[in-house]
Order: sequence, then C-alpha cells, then structure tokens
Amino acid sequence: MRLPNTPATTLMRELRDEVRQHYRGGRIMIAVDGIDGAGKTAFADALAEVFAEDGSAVFRASIDDFHRPRIERFARGRRSPEGYYRDSYDYATFRRVLIDPFREGAQTGGTTGFQLAAFDLRRDTPVEAAWTTAPRDAVLIVDGIFLLRPELRGLWHWSVWLDVPVDVAFQRMALRDGSDPSPAASSNARHREGQELYLKEAQPRAEASAIVDNGDLAHPRRVFQDSC
Repeated sequence: MRLPNTPATTLMRELRDEVRQHYRGGRIMIAVDGIDGAGKTAFADALAEVFAEDGSAVFRASIDDFHRPRIERFARGRRSPEGYYRDSYDYATFRRVLIDPFREGAQTGGTTGFQLAAFDLRRDTPVEAAWTTAPRDAVLIVDGIFLLRPELRGLWHWSVWLDVPVDVAFQRMALRDGSDPSPAASSNARHREGQELYLKEAQPRAEASAIVDNGDLAHPRRVFQDSC
C-alpha cells in the first residue's frame, strides 16, 4: 500500500531510491543513527514502510534491544559518560544473532534464522526472541545511537545521520521520558557527555551515507556535507 504524499514520505522515497540505485537486490543493512531524541525510531519505521511500498521484505530492529546487563553498563560508575558510550550495548550478541545470520541468509537461500532482539532493558534480562527467516532479497533497518562507531561501520550498506539541535533533542526526551529538558542539567550529563565523546571520537556525521535535518519531524530535509 502506498503511503500518503507528505514532505516526510517524499524524502523517504528519495532515500530509498538512492539505496536502490546501488543495491537492486540481495540482503541490505541500513543504519539510522543520531543523538538521543533525534527521532531515529520513527524515522526508521517510516523508511521501512517506504521500502515495503515496492514489495521489499523489510525487517526492523533497534540497538536498544541489545543492551548489556545493568552491572556491565554501569561498571565505570552510574554517571560515567565513557561508560555510556563504551559499555551500553552488547555488540557481540548483536552481530552473532542478528547481523551475521541475516547477512549469511543471502548465501543460504534465506534459511538462516536471525533474532531481532536479545535483551529486555526494563527487566534487565536476556530475552528468548523468536528466530526469524527472510527471503534472499531483504532489507534490515536498524536504529539507535552509536551505530556508526568504528567497529560497526563496515556492517552497513547504507546509513543516515539525523541532525537535530541539542536543545530540541532534550525537549523531546523530556516529553518521552519525563527527564529534565535542559541539556545542561546534571541528570543529563552522562548521556550528553557520552554522546559528545562519540561525536568527537567517531565523527559519525562524516561517515553517514546521507544527512537529514530532522529538527522538524513533519518536514525532514536532506542536507549535504559541502553546504554545512
């Protein structure tokens, strides 16, 4: 079913068509990255819907479903920005149960199973997610922070970085989570400084295939490196 024409869906179709210019078939893995509050999940959901318009088999996952246990996430201290960046996610499990088998499915005719989630953050416990299979031609769209860090960059066929002003992002998180809307609040220091460490160390904006200004959720806008 074709989605209504809006500024957002128009951009999504342009991005989809760009991907399809390079990858007509096979298994495609796409990352949607950005700071907390950038709108990654909604953007990735919408992008998946647009891919489905052309009959693609599309699968969605979030790095938030691959957290490490609390005791590991806070091993450097509950306020540690470095701990937020370096210890939040279980990338070994992410690769083992999702990325690697999804990629291998292109060679096995789609018979290799994969899991779209592995950890329940609220319960702080692993989950036994159902094993999923996909046809030989399929698209996996993953959203989440830190996806363009050096050790993950080689996984993605294509990626998008969502640009959002920091104050707007924290206001969105305040509405979503009940957190303090001020980026300077001490309660936000772990996340803010952890993401600043990521931005400085990994330079994700420069690594992304596309950059989108997502400050206005209803009117996302493609921007280019040479005009920024």
